[in-house]
Amino acid sequence: MSTTAVVPLSTEDAELLVATARRAAEDAGVTVSVTVLDAGGHLLAFRRDDRAVLISGETSTRKAYTALQLNAPTADLVDAVQPGGLFHTLPTALDRPLLFIAGGVPVHRDGRLIGAIGVGGGAPEQDHGFAAAAVQALA
Repeated sequence: MSTTAVVPLSTEDAELLVATARRAAEDAGVTVSVTVLDAGGHLLAFRRDDRAVLISGETSTRKAYTALQLNAPTADLVDAVQPGGLFHTLPTALDRPLLFIAGGVPVHRDGRLIGAIGVGGGAPEQDHGFAAAAVQALA
């Protein structure tokens, strides 16, 4: 039985993700922070514009971490954390706070999770669009 290795998320990939998300945000007239994590949750790339709200950097990081930990776009998880939802108690079960606001998107290659991107600074729907556009550019 042979296994096929999956190329991990590289710093070049991470830089492309950041540049694409930033460009999409700038085209929309929005200033954002962007965080890219590898599959192990390690920071590969980060960008915070001085014009962005200071908290946007922490927000983008937590969105990326949430998307990575749960292997799902954060926009898809909002209902799951509401009372009675599947993940209602999950944020207290992990050692790092999660953030269930749109803008975190996992990155896959050959069907395997290799990292995540988080975007913060715009409206949640905008952040999700910027992150999704970046992931599409990597495909």
